[in-house]
Amino acid sequence: MCGIFGIVTDKEKILGPILIEAAQRLTYRGYDSVGAATLKDNGEIDLRKDVGRVEAVSSKYNFSEMVGRRGITQLRWATFGAPSQVNSQPHLDSDGDLVGAHNGNVVNNFELRQQFIEEGLTVRSQNDGETCVHAVERYLKRGYEFIDAIRLAYGDLEGDYAFVIGRVKEDCLYAIKKGSGLVVGIGEDFTCLSSDLPSILPLTRTIIRPQDGEIITLWADRVELRSVKDGKLIQRAPELVTESMDAVQKGGYPHFMLKEIHEQPLVARELLHLLEGSQDVDNVLQQIKNARQFYLAGCGTSYHACLAGSVYFSQLAGKASIPVLAPQFIPQYAPAVDHQDVGLFVSQSGETKDVLNALQTAEKNGMTCLGLANVIGSTLTRTTSFCLPLCCGYEISVPATKTFTNQVITFLYLATRLGGGDTRQLEMIPDLMEQTIQMVAPQIESIAKSINTWNDMYTLGYGGTYPIALEGALKLKEITYAHCEGMLSTEFKHGPLSAVSDGYPVIFISGPQDVPLIVSGINEVTCRGARAIAIGEEDARLRANASDLVLIPKSTPQIAPLLAVIPLQLLSYHMSLLRGYDPDFPRNLSKTLTVD
Repeated sequence: MCGIFGIVTDKEKILGPILIEAAQRLTYRGYDSVGAATLKDNGEIDLRKDVGRVEAVSSKYNFSEMVGRRGITQLRWATFGAPSQVNSQPHLDSDGDLVGAHNGNVVNNFELRQQFIEEGLTVRSQNDGETCVHAVERYLKRGYEFIDAIRLAYGDLEGDYAFVIGRVKEDCLYAIKKGSGLVVGIGEDFTCLSSDLPSILPLTRTIIRPQDGEIITLWADRVELRSVKDGKLIQRAPELVTESMDAVQKGGYPHFMLKEIHEQPLVARELLHLLEGSQDVDNVLQQIKNARQFYLAGCGTSYHACLAGSVYFSQLAGKASIPVLAPQFIPQYAPAVDHQDVGLFVSQSGETKDVLNALQTAEKNGMTCLGLANVIGSTLTRTTSFCLPLCCGYEISVPATKTFTNQVITFLYLATRLGGGDTRQLEMIPDLMEQTIQMVAPQIESIAKSINTWNDMYTLGYGGTYPIALEGALKLKEITYAHCEGMLSTEFKHGPLSAVSDGYPVIFISGPQDVPLIVSGINEVTCRGARAIAIGEEDARLRANASDLVLIPKSTPQIAPLLAVIPLQLLSYHMSLLRGYDPDFPRNLSKTLTVD
C-alpha cells in the first residue's frame, strides 16, 4: 500500500520534524522501511533511508536535522523488491538531480526496468518507486518539459499508483494520481500532499482532492492541477475538513474492521493488477503444474482460504490439491513428502508459528515450498522459493477481512491461469464486491438485531461455499463471543440437526449451482421451527423456502462464494456492536500468533 508525504515551504528550514511526524501518521500504510529526502537551495539532495520503523530509522539517521525548502518522506509496504536499504524510498534518478517516491504498484515494473537499463539509465533497485522516477527522467533527457515528461511517463506506468517527484534548483514538487490515494493541503506559507489525511491535518485543514489522471504542481504559495490527457489547467476549489483526527484515521468509519470491509474492492483491484504483472506467478504456476502432490497449508482464516483454493484448482484446472491445517501437516503428510511435492504456505503476517513449523518440516523433507503473505520481508517470504504478496496494506483490526478475500482471489487467479482460462473475467470482482456491500448492508443490520439474543447458531455451505461457512462462523465466534459452527450443509442432518428449536438461526450460503441441495437443507430445519437465513443470488426457490434471503449480485459459481463472505463479515460486526464489544480488538486474540 505504502504512504507518501511531500511539502514545499517558502524558505529553507529544518523539515526533519515535519517529515518524521507525517511518516508516523502514515505508519498504518506501511512499515517495512522508511526514508526521507530534502532538496536544498544549494542544489543538493539529502536522502536518508533504511529498513525498519519510523522511530528507529529516523533516530539512526538523524532525520530531525534535515534541512530544505522541499521535503519528501515515504513509508514502504513492500511488493516489488524485498525490504532493504536500496529498495527503500525515496529514490534518485541516474544523475542525482531528481528524487521521488510513490505508493501503489507499477505492475510492468520488470519490463520498464529492463528498458531503462538498455537506455543507459542507472537502475539501483528492484523497487517500482524507482521506476516512477526513471519513467520521468528518460523524457526529461529527451528534452521534454516536466509536465509533458510526467504525462508521457503516466502512459508507460501500468497499475494503480500515486507518486511525488522533485528536481534540484526548482521551487516546486510535482505529483500524479492514478488509482491510489492522494490529498493536497494548503497552508499560509506552504503546500503539502499525502497519501491520506492523517499526515496533513496537523498542518492544515484546507485541502484539495486530486482525481485520477491529474498532475499536481505544488509551490509554497499555490497549487496547480492539470489534466494528464491534454495538459490543460483544471479549476477545483479547496475544501475545509471538519472531522476529528480519530475519525480521519479510520476513514470516517467507527471501527477499523468496517473500514477494512469497505476497502476490499480497492485492495482486490490492486492485487489483480499486481498478479497480471508479476514475474513470480509463472514460476509458481510451473511448480504447481509439475507437483506430484500439491498441499495448501494455513491456520484459521488462511486455512479457510486454502479450502476455497482447493475447490478452485479442481474445478478450473483439474488439479487436485490437499488443504490442511498447518500443524496437522506435520504428523499427517510430512512423513510422506519429498522433492516431487509442492506446498503453498499461507499466512497473513508471514510470522504464524504453526505455519512456519510446517514449512520447516516440509523443507527438511525436500518439498518445494511456496508462500502467500501480506507482509513482504516476513519470515515466510524470506524462506520460501517464491512468495506472492496479498497487497492489502496494514490490516489493523484483529479479525481478518480484506486479507481473506485477497487470499481467495489469489487462489482463484492461479487456478484460472493453470486451467488456461481468461483472467480478464476476474476484473469484475472489485465492482461486484462494491455492489454486494451496498446491497446487503441494511438487511444484514436488521437481521443482526433480530438474532442477537442467540448465543448458538450454524453457518452451512456446500462446495465452494463450504469454506465461506467456516470463515463466517469464525468471524462470529471471534467478535460476538457466541458459539457458531460452520459445517458442510449435507452433514447437518448427521447429528447437529438435534440442536434446532423454534427460531433457531441457521445461515445457508448457496452457490448458484447448488440451490436444490441448499433448499433441501433449508427445509430440514424450517420444518422443525428454525429460522433459515439464505445468502445467495436471486432465485425463486431460495426466496420461497428460506425465512430470509440476503441477495448478492449475479456472478459465476467461483466468484459467488467470495461475495457471500461479505454479508457474514458485516453480520459479525453488527452483532459485536449490539453486544457492546470492540470488533477491532476481541478478547484473548492477537493479530500475529508467534507461539506454538
